[in-house]
Amino acid sequence: MPILQSPKQVIVSLLASSALFAPLLTHAQTKPAMNDPAKAPIAAAGIDEVYQLVDAVVTKIDSKTRTVTLKDKDGTLTNFVAGPEIKNFPQIKVGDRLTVTHELAVAIELVKVNNQGVRSEVQTSSQTSAPLGSKPASVISNTTTIIANVVAVDRQKMTVTIKGPKGKNDTYRVKSASLLKDIAVNDEVKIVLYDAMAASFAAPVTSPKK
Repeated sequence: MPILQSPKQVIVSLLASSALFAPLLTHAQTKPAMNDPAKAPIAAAGIDEVYQLVDAVVTKIDSKTRTVTLKDKDGTLTNFVAGPEIKNFPQIKVGDRLTVTHELAVAIELVKVNNQGVRSEVQTSSQTSAPLGSKPASVISNTTTIIANVVAVDRQKMTVTIKGPKGKNDTYRVKSASLLKDIAVNDEVKIVLYDAMAASFAAPVTSPKK
């Protein structure tokens, strides 16, 4: 299964933070999956397994020391110092909401191959950040291509189980039921998986004036 950077590492990439975010992550990672992936700040159509790892509000900003105080839904306060590499720091305002979401690995491609039983796995990663002048945001995504043998297919649950290069069985949800149409146990397949994590600041939603 693709291994993404941890939520803490994503925030490090976004905000140059460190273990100061541990209280936020400790509380947030136990929260249930989001039901509406469209609300997640990740642009990946067809993904429906999205977890919200962090949801916190900026309560205080010290511009001189570049210290930001965050408060999560459980009331836990966390301070972090944004380094000079955070060029969009001035865009962070009190009341902004920091969210970190994770899209679980899902198969976006699944086809039969003839690879003479040779299993392999190749992973590529990419990162995008908000343009200068916008609120800080970052998306880290992985695309993993695996050549493996099918050991189980569940069309009702839209999952396929494969025996990968390391001899371990892994089960993945597929993006579309049509991907399983011609797939059977013992087939050798190429499976392309997508996994992503995003962190972003957003201004509070204001109610329209009546």
